[in-house]
Amino acid sequence: MVSVIRKAHFCASHRLHNPAWSEERNNRVFGKCNNPNGHGHNYTLEVTVTGDVPQETGMVIDLKVLAEIIEREVIDRVDHKHLNLDVDFMQGIIPTAENIAIAFWKILAPKIPSGKLFAIRLYESENNIVEYRGE
Repeated sequence: MVSVIRKAHFCASHRLHNPAWSEERNNRVFGKCNNPNGHGHNYTLEVTVTGDVPQETGMVIDLKVLAEIIEREVIDRVDHKHLNLDVDFMQGIIPTAENIAIAFWKILAPKIPSGKLFAIRLYESENNIVEYRGE
């Protein structure tokens, strides 16, 4: 079994806010991340695909194909967007790094043509990283 990892980058803003809570509770739980106008991050996304290496190609997955899938299915839809307001698949979901990673998994898993999606790693900052390995 071999793992192949493709990185991508995007910039997006979001607001961590639970509409079922009071403003006071949102501010207490989410702090400055509850800014009414949102705040932004320069995200790094790592998509890991695992599988056996076919003798005929020597590749678990063609990295060019993987890059195109990530770009089309995720990056084009979130780059320079407000995740709460502009991104259809994030509607009604608090856009924490955890929830973003889960949403990306749901989009990408059925699109992987060879190998198997193993992990989504999302860097919200240099120090804040989440990894999701499926449902």
